[in-house]
Amino acid sequence: MSNKYNLDKENSITDEIYFRNRRKIMSSSLVIPFLLNSSLFASTRKNLPFIKDTEFSTNEQTNTIKQITSYNNFYELGSGKRDPMFNSDKLKTDEWTLTIDGLVEKPLVLSMDDLIKRYQLEERIYRLRCVEAWSMVVPWIGFELRHILKEVKPLYNAKYVSFESILDPVNLPGQKRNVLNWPYREGLRMDEALNPLTLISVGLYGKVMPNQNGAPVRLIVPWKYGFKSIKSIVKISFVEDEPICTWNQQAPDEYGFYSNVNPYVDHPRWSQKRERRIGEFGKRDTLLFNGYSKFVNNLYTGMDLEKFF
Repeated sequence: MSNKYNLDKENSITDEIYFRNRRKIMSSSLVIPFLLNSSLFASTRKNLPFIKDTEFSTNEQTNTIKQITSYNNFYELGSGKRDPMFNSDKLKTDEWTLTIDGLVEKPLVLSMDDLIKRYQLEERIYRLRCVEAWSMVVPWIGFELRHILKEVKPLYNAKYVSFESILDPVNLPGQKRNVLNWPYREGLRMDEALNPLTLISVGLYGKVMPNQNGAPVRLIVPWKYGFKSIKSIVKISFVEDEPICTWNQQAPDEYGFYSNVNPYVDHPRWSQKRERRIGEFGKRDTLLFNGYSKFVNNLYTGMDLEKFF
């Protein structure tokens, strides 16, 4: 791999004083509906048992719960950044099940209670970098995807993992429109799925996942752009061929299958060299693989990261 991809520099820590005063700079037109939406407040959600991870978590200042739950990409709930917050009650999560099937020895169907009790939950503080060049730092609660892989035992010809999100056009306002080819789908190569950074998340800030952030269960792949971290997952399938990925299918010249965070490969409409951390005024340099190079460099040895973007 070319030397230009060897970035070890860490992001600077967000000034805590800014967070204490951030509300002062918000307009009243945003504050009023913001306060009316009770789903934003952690106290209204169930606590989760977890241990704190120190090996993979960043030590950067996390974004606040209000920032994390009020600025989202979740097209099922609307294409605007505030739409998921305002439409969060449209996502129905009662009696949710997660199906794990495909090329495996032991397929599973798990309820959310099964999922939470079956696997040891950790708090992982990860950077989230979106393709539109904004970022956050989020304290996710979840477990490594590879724990599921060990349990279902993929067959020798399972080369990829496919993910599928909820399909509910009756209730989800975004799915009433043909904005995307619903349901939302994503995929990973098997070695990416086995990487210890790849997380199945069921919560954040110590409580169950808010609807607008992808309740009740979502994927977190912190070295890839945010749209790879599919929300509200109903099925995980092990497959032989490269799976369909919604944005890659929608605009293949703009969204590649890999979608690794890479400051050297621009989106056709946006530079990826710099990013704006939500809650900060200025911009910062974007790090290769979102700063997780030491954990994932080996996955792409010898690959042309501009061709396989």
